[in-house]
Amino acid sequence: MLDAKTIALVRETLPAIAAAGPAVTQHFYQRMLSHNPELKDIFNMSNQASGRQPEALFKALCAYGSHLDTPEALLPAVEKIAQKHVSLSIQPEQYAIVGEHLLGTIRELLDPGNEVLAAWAKAYGVLADIFINREEQIYAQHEQLSGGWRGTRDFVISEIKQESEVIKSFVLTPADGQPVSEFTAGQFVALYLKPEGFTHRQIRQYSLTRNPDGKSYRIAVRRQPQGQVSEWLHRQAKCGDRVSLSAPSGDFQLDSSLFPAPITLISAGSGQTPLLAMLHALAKHQYPARVNWWHAAHNRAEHAFGEEVTQEGATLESFREVIWYKQPDGALADSRYRSGLINITQAGSALDNPQCHYFVCGPTGFMQSVIHQLTEAGVSQSHIHYELFGPHQDL
Repeated sequence: MLDAKTIALVRETLPAIAAAGPAVTQHFYQRMLSHNPELKDIFNMSNQASGRQPEALFKALCAYGSHLDTPEALLPAVEKIAQKHVSLSIQPEQYAIVGEHLLGTIRELLDPGNEVLAAWAKAYGVLADIFINREEQIYAQHEQLSGGWRGTRDFVISEIKQESEVIKSFVLTPADGQPVSEFTAGQFVALYLKPEGFTHRQIRQYSLTRNPDGKSYRIAVRRQPQGQVSEWLHRQAKCGDRVSLSAPSGDFQLDSSLFPAPITLISAGSGQTPLLAMLHALAKHQYPARVNWWHAAHNRAEHAFGEEVTQEGATLESFREVIWYKQPDGALADSRYRSGLINITQAGSALDNPQCHYFVCGPTGFMQSVIHQLTEAGVSQSHIHYELFGPHQDL
């Protein structure tokens, strides 16, 4: 627990950090990656170039400084980040590197004096210990599962399928032929790649898209313009290629404690991937309550897994599917389809049931719109569960 003086000194620095904006974290990343270039094999360098990762860290830094005396408020964020860190194989010694460069950045840009720097060092140490301890717990849990492992494990691409114009699915089978651990619908694996032509190893997280079978995992990848990893997977990857995977991680899960409440799964584009696993899980267990599938795609050609969703939904006792096409490309096939952007008022009577839980995943703008629509319709925040694409607010 931090003492009152340390908390006060850290908070005194926050206005200066806020005034400097993401420039603080840009300087931090430039400093750290120039001194420790081996970390370029961990960080997503595309997010570095775009500024998304520095902006996420800036927000995390301000959030932590504002909650030093109420750390319990940070626990949901800590869990989300710890799960991602485990997928990246983050180790305790890397926290020392981050701390060194964080303090160096504050000293070089803000020059707050030794007393303030000592306070930040103490505060960072407390936060680092929280993450190190929680991440070790997760590593141990992964290792103890039947078919589980710590760190990374070699897999072979055993099947590739074109699911739409822009999305392919990949079945990944362990190279050692041994079983793989189960997972909870909504979780992801991190895929590690460094094929010929890549300057640095690249790590990307992809949701698991079907029920566990103990033998393999399936992911789906959307081809992104100038996306180094997605371009390689779409244009060069072939069956037999080897990749490495982390064990399944993530706190965006289909929580069985919610059962048997009605469930609505809302997605856009490849945001449907964790929800697809949730739909498979609900179908497997013959979920008795209402299940809704609301999905938005750019057009019919980019709409992936449509037939699979319909088939899985047909096995449920009560299932309704609504699809929005931004560009409908002619007549819509049947009553399931809508044109334009997603509008939940067009989706039927789900909003009339206050017991319904909503799982939402997709790009930032889509998420903001849907969550706003749900809250405006009177849905409780506790009934809205979501996963945001892009960099989390790492420390």
